[in-house]
Amino acid sequence: MAIFFIAALSAQIQSTGTALKLLPAGEFRARDGRPTECAAWRLDAAGAERLIAAANARQTRYVIDYEHQTLNSAKNGQPAPAAAWFKTLEWREGDGLYAIDVQWTARASAMIDADEYAYLSPVFAFDKAGNVTALLNAALTNDPALDCLDEVQLTAACSAMSSVIGSAAHAALSTVPPTEVPNMNELLERLQWLLNMPVGATAEEIVAQLNKLIDTLSGGEGTAAASVNLPVLLESQRAQIATLSANQVDPARFVPISVMTDLRAQLDAANAKLTGNEVEELVTAALKNGRLLPAQESWARDLGKSNVAALKQFIATAQPIQALGGTQTGGNPPAGDQSGAPALAEADLAVCKALGLDPATYKTSQPTA
Repeated sequence: MAIFFIAALSAQIQSTGTALKLLPAGEFRARDGRPTECAAWRLDAAGAERLIAAANARQTRYVIDYEHQTLNSAKNGQPAPAAAWFKTLEWREGDGLYAIDVQWTARASAMIDADEYAYLSPVFAFDKAGNVTALLNAALTNDPALDCLDEVQLTAACSAMSSVIGSAAHAALSTVPPTEVPNMNELLERLQWLLNMPVGATAEEIVAQLNKLIDTLSGGEGTAAASVNLPVLLESQRAQIATLSANQVDPARFVPISVMTDLRAQLDAANAKLTGNEVEELVTAALKNGRLLPAQESWARDLGKSNVAALKQFIATAQPIQALGGTQTGGNPPAGDQSGAPALAEADLAVCKALGLDPATYKTSQPTA
């Protein structure tokens, strides 16, 4: 993982005016040979633009103290009075990064005018390539080559950096080894990817999106709710999705109930139509050949609708009433029939057709007149 380091650089104070040069443009090194982690520190217009954006987003001003007492206070227990304050940064191409609204205290102005202090030492963060990534604060000093910060000083520097990158990053920085802390630019890039945000999203925009995510995960309770283990939550959701996917109905093997209901209704309608036609043929034929009396017609139709097989059986076994089933030939064979045997009446032929009986067989089973 990329890292960044915290360093202090000393430069001679030119005046106690409102404009003060903090860092030079281009590549630069300290008089004591630092940095050792890279070839040189460097600051260009793009890097300065990020520092200026961070300064504009701050709620508090940057402090210029004495002898880095802000970083040493936790160690020596002494107060850390301010020598000056500033908030606004300006990049001057080819020259460097300036604070342009410096407000010196009367004490600091007098000490500088009396040559009691001659150097300004800004404290800044830089990555492994030497690019300046954050400005923390500055100090009046007479030591132009401040020694590397020890662990207590680094913790104080991380605290100062929290105003630049937010309290969440402060908590992360305070837990890493004192010689290296995560590169905040890389952290922002990872968060931009994680939250599907544009590359140019600022730290404030990322924090706002994180707060929305926290509200979603906490049910609106925010950080007051119990913390969420995001990897565990994601794994749980993945397992649930896998379970639901495994339980999905295979459309190649099963159809929806609604489809089955529609098909059943269509089949019932078709069967009812076929049954109705068959009943109509049976009843009509039975009425013609005298196997049904006109008074039995309604009953026969109802029976056929509910049980066509029973109707068929009744008609097949019913004895025809000759008076109702006679023909216009008086029982003689129709013209053209040379067999000499009386032919079946039209009603009897209809019964044979409806019941699937052989007319000759059916004829021999009927009583003679």
